[in-house]
Amino acid sequence: MLQKLETSETRYLELDRLLSNPEVLKDQKRYKQIAREHSDLSEIVELYRNYRRINDEIEENKILLDEDDEEIRELAKSEIHVLKQKFSEFEKRLRILLIPKDPNDGKNIFLEIRAGTGGDEASLFAAVLFKMYCKYAEVNNWKIDIMDRNVTGMGGFKEIIALIEGKGVYSKLKYESGVHRVQRVPSTEAQGRIHTSTVTVAILPEADEVEVQIDPNDLKIDVFRSSGPGGQSVNTTDSAVRITHLPTGLVVTCQDEKSQHKNKAKALRVLNARLLDKLSEEQKSEISEARKNQVGTGERSERIRTYNFPQGRITDHRIGLTLYKLDKVLEGDIDEIIDALTTHYQAEAIKSRQ
Repeated sequence: MLQKLETSETRYLELDRLLSNPEVLKDQKRYKQIAREHSDLSEIVELYRNYRRINDEIEENKILLDEDDEEIRELAKSEIHVLKQKFSEFEKRLRILLIPKDPNDGKNIFLEIRAGTGGDEASLFAAVLFKMYCKYAEVNNWKIDIMDRNVTGMGGFKEIIALIEGKGVYSKLKYESGVHRVQRVPSTEAQGRIHTSTVTVAILPEADEVEVQIDPNDLKIDVFRSSGPGGQSVNTTDSAVRITHLPTGLVVTCQDEKSQHKNKAKALRVLNARLLDKLSEEQKSEISEARKNQVGTGERSERIRTYNFPQGRITDHRIGLTLYKLDKVLEGDIDEIIDALTTHYQAEAIKSRQ
């Protein structure tokens, strides 16, 4: 660990010098890359320097334990006890910072929510979940742009896709992918029986242009009129766009804009993200079974969370976390769940590297 920290500090000092280099200042693209790396390393270097300082202070106080004055020895013992606690805390934080970063952590995401089993109740809960993520995005000052949606007659969503842009979006929401189960009494249920429905959530990092290369000849593009609930036409022009990627069979539809050009651009962004996700999943499938259990490789088919309305309970099954604050969670107060998941997967990553 210490060798890695020393290497990080050496690199940080080198980047410091480069940032003041006139040649680097002339090349804005290179300058931005260096500035980003410098910023990424700043936290770990500052923490490492404090870690070293505390270690030095511990050693200095150990010398005082040999003093003849009993009062000085007791003060030194007390100081060493406090410093060792700080030292241990800094060590834990440094181990977390040394975990290789997910290259997607700084990216925007496509949030895809689809109704699963449960008919209208599943569609209605898809809308509830989308509202929850919208409120969470608002708290974090993230921007949401709806790419496509399929609205039911009751106001739910069979499917909704949205682009969420902002700082740390993927790093915060990447563990939300999976099957979300809801248990509640539907408004249409006269007998008051609890129904169980499911909704699937997918979090796809937005692809950079260099990550996915699409040959225009591999695309089949169809245009048609936008439709609303019940299939009625909501547009008098062929503005909706359907893009099929022929080699993979992936299909993306976008009809949220009145402009065909804008719908095509949005659909291409979604297709890029899905192709990147497909490539990523194919790479992960080649990794050993043990590796699949590590950070970022959770199976989407697994039921990850249950929202129980009669008990006001929410349970995340991956980490055994249960909270009795469902109303607050659905209003976007999901930091406690996200922080617990992040801590869990960081601990798993540290364990796998030992």
